[in-house]
Amino acid sequence: MSYTPSRADFDRYMVPNYSPQQVIPVRGEGSRLWDQAGREYIDFAGGIAVNSLGHCHPVLTQALTEQGSTLWHLSNVYTNEPALKLAKALVERTFADKVYFCSSGGEANEAALKLARRWAFDNFGEYKQRIVSFRQSFHGRTFFTVSVGGQPQYSQGFGPVPGGIVHGEFNNLDSVRNLIDDDTCAVVVEPIQGEGGITPATRAFLQGLRDLCDTHDVLLVYDEVQTGVGRTGSLYAYMEYGIEPDILTSAKGLGGGFPIGAMLTTDRVAPALAMGTHGSTYGGNALACAVALAVLEHIDTPEVLDGVKQRHMLFREHLEAINHKYGVFKEIRGQGLLIGAEMATEHEGRAKDILPLAIEEGLMALVAGPNVLRMAPSLVIPEADIAEGMTRLERAIARLVAAK
Repeated sequence: MSYTPSRADFDRYMVPNYSPQQVIPVRGEGSRLWDQAGREYIDFAGGIAVNSLGHCHPVLTQALTEQGSTLWHLSNVYTNEPALKLAKALVERTFADKVYFCSSGGEANEAALKLARRWAFDNFGEYKQRIVSFRQSFHGRTFFTVSVGGQPQYSQGFGPVPGGIVHGEFNNLDSVRNLIDDDTCAVVVEPIQGEGGITPATRAFLQGLRDLCDTHDVLLVYDEVQTGVGRTGSLYAYMEYGIEPDILTSAKGLGGGFPIGAMLTTDRVAPALAMGTHGSTYGGNALACAVALAVLEHIDTPEVLDGVKQRHMLFREHLEAINHKYGVFKEIRGQGLLIGAEMATEHEGRAKDILPLAIEEGLMALVAGPNVLRMAPSLVIPEADIAEGMTRLERAIARLVAAK
């Protein structure tokens, strides 16, 4: 018996940890989606910075189809060609010497944190285990990563959190100086705080962290789950700053919609994750790695990366024009195609109210907390789709202002 699922089926069959919009998309092409009723939407959300080349990009569908007809999955008792090709491509394009694959950003951060503590244990002893993170940061939903993240609401109600974790203030180097010492093993930071409001780090802040880490034999870990793989207009955001980490995590856009995560590190650090210390059943899956390699090779070109920076300016120009007319935003910030528009004081906390209005106008967007409208579209979104999407956003904001 066949049936057409409805939004009510979510409430009936699914655990209620999400509250999705009422529409159910069933087809996508490029930066447009269609729902069950055939209604079209422009996608400024990008699957939360995941659909880096939009929906059903021919390069990715070809990679998936070709790999799907040859080899899907092996256990890590064996390796496979797509995983080795992807690892080589990442090493050749970044600071890293070694790569570990997993299935998500949370898993990549879990691996990075375990590696940092194990490296410190092996080289200095069990006393060196403190992790410095930052308030309003987000690093995943495993219990370890949600504890390292700087938003307590995500760890409340689940019992005692892991110890040895402290939080400083993002972009405030003095707050870190008071926390880091010779007992510290790692400083974990997002070059741009994503869920915390699309707030870029300053270069002086990241350089200060690098210097403090070098002084105290501490590993600098960049969480580039959201900022990586072309999102900022460079392959990874650290390249914009010119300040290298010891460990970097990548996911989201790396797979272009196919689940994959990666942790990158150096030859100095990698040996600590020795045989048997960590693992992932699906990590290095041949299907995922084949798709991710196609994503990486397509994005890491001057045409795509320069295009991201050009599209950033288009988004900013449209948002500033809307703001000039309606006065809804306090600040527009971000890099590349990770853009946040913070709500003005008189519209405090109303970013989330834009989303259902935008859906009604045929636009999909995001928030980063209740007060920041977030956009993370395809890196190759056509300029015509940007213009039309902004027209629809303006209609939604006009309705928001009128309803005040």
